[in-house]
Amino acid sequence: MLRIIFIGDVVGTAGIKMIQRELPRLRQELQVDFCVANGENAAGGLGITGSLAQALYKAGIDCITLGNHTWSKWEINSWIDTDKSMLRPGNGGKNWSGQSCAVFDLPQGKIMVTQILGQVFMESCESPFDYIDRELTVWKQKFAPNITLVDFHAEATAEKQTMGYFLDGRVTAVLGTHTHVQTADEHILTRGTAYITDVGMTGPGNGVIGMRQSTAMRRFVDHLPARYELADGKTVMQAVFIEADPSNGKASKIERIFLRD
Repeated sequence: MLRIIFIGDVVGTAGIKMIQRELPRLRQELQVDFCVANGENAAGGLGITGSLAQALYKAGIDCITLGNHTWSKWEINSWIDTDKSMLRPGNGGKNWSGQSCAVFDLPQGKIMVTQILGQVFMESCESPFDYIDRELTVWKQKFAPNITLVDFHAEATAEKQTMGYFLDGRVTAVLGTHTHVQTADEHILTRGTAYITDVGMTGPGNGVIGMRQSTAMRRFVDHLPARYELADGKTVMQAVFIEADPSNGKASKIERIFLRD
């Protein structure tokens, strides 16, 4: 059995520090074999830098996924091609640098991780359904993974649920990211795929999706422009723990993790 932790969108240095504090203990207590984190908000809420990525790897993250803020820190173009453990969405721009799929060799088998963007209430992109349907066939023939994890970085619940059913039995897990709000609908689908609409976020817990309350109120209450800034105060860590059988690629367990400092 393979044991996996997937950590929701890491927001700012507070989120990284929370992972540094909690992940070593979780990896030991749960006997975790592999850990993924969505890191697209690590740099002050927008994008990621090389130093922050290294901090996450050093803390015990094996793979970093990104999202619609992949290019918010332009320096990423200078190193994303060489970081084979970092993934950007596959169905974004055709000329994007970096990779959208990575395979990791573990003693128990191969884990393949990929990421796709949603198309509802998001920037224009290729249909995630067309993309994953086409590429999954190619990847499975090329890499023969035992376990396949899909980070679906999307806004709409219905689109995420549809993707879960679309990929049920074809991948080990469909894990929603992007909204920063952990949902309580984690379950194993009929054909053995673990699913959750959104894993949540890891970062400031007293704000509005990790940002200051006052800024959100200025935008929504006063209808005035305001730049989002990271919230202060207590930190949360939201993730899921998955157990899966590498002999058939099916998940047998998915549980939420929700920690507060």
